[in-house]
Amino acid sequence: MVDRNVSLKQMNTFGIDAQAKLFARIHDVSHLESVLEQHSEESIFILGGGSNILFTNNFEGLILKNEIKGFKIIEETDDFAIVESGAGENWHEFVMKCIEQNLGGIENLSLIPGNVGASPMQNIGAYGVEIKDVFEYLDAFHLKEKEMHRFHADECKFGYRESIFKNSLKGQYFICKVAFRLSKKHVLNTSYGAIEKELQEMQISEPTIKDVSNAVIKIRQSKLPDPNEIGNAGSFFKNPVVPIDILSNIQKKYPDVPHYPAPNDKVKLAAGWLIEKAGWKGRTFENRYGVHKHQALVLVNYNQSKGEEILQLSNQIIRDVEDKFNITLKREVNIL
Repeated sequence: MVDRNVSLKQMNTFGIDAQAKLFARIHDVSHLESVLEQHSEESIFILGGGSNILFTNNFEGLILKNEIKGFKIIEETDDFAIVESGAGENWHEFVMKCIEQNLGGIENLSLIPGNVGASPMQNIGAYGVEIKDVFEYLDAFHLKEKEMHRFHADECKFGYRESIFKNSLKGQYFICKVAFRLSKKHVLNTSYGAIEKELQEMQISEPTIKDVSNAVIKIRQSKLPDPNEIGNAGSFFKNPVVPIDILSNIQKKYPDVPHYPAPNDKVKLAAGWLIEKAGWKGRTFENRYGVHKHQALVLVNYNQSKGEEILQLSNQIIRDVEDKFNITLKREVNIL
């Protein structure tokens, strides 16, 4: 079934009131094929959990809402299990289900918004873990060729918040299932200081994967606004990876600038710190939108703001950070 002139306000975590000319909820591949046959000439956008999108206009085409469900262990040994999930499953609920079955590797990715299908597209990551670390394969339907293809890790071209599905194959595939190789013999990653500190405050000296997950959830809830209360898409910008000489220049004025090692003799800087130092943290405009008061990386819709206003705000932030630090921030959020 395809609906017309559908409001997208409840389907994006920014709470932007945009409309789709055509809209279909996709529950399986046969339904997807049928919808594509009927509307082959329309421009198409695939919508997951709506947590990484900023609508700046109505969409004058067909939006396919991915609601393919499922959870299945398809292979298991004493050391690991390969778990296959429908791409339309909620990511955090999937993480919780895996932890309940004592399957580790994604506990550091607890409470990240969005659906399972977006996790390899974005190569989502947090607290020292990325999807590429546990990714096994995904099955995706090519919208033009009408064929199902399987992609393994080396074919996905994972990078920092990047994959082939955000670049050369953008908009060409509808991800249906994603499989992960999760551990039964856990190697915890608590290298990020915030996790260690939280575990200490919880008086836990020998943490389980559930303990690490609880610590991550507590940290995220303390830093990031709940999109059910304040419209937002989480981190709006990527943390920039820069040459060491840029870090050295910044350290002359800000010796305590947070930084982390990155490949190829580069360093990763905290975009939120750069935005805060550029004077944007907590700024609001007409009490309708602005930069969150606790986390400068998050742009927020307080009350009926337009997507175009938030986009222009992001442009101003990019310019100011570039002027102050000679670093060009890149948006993590997709603009439509």
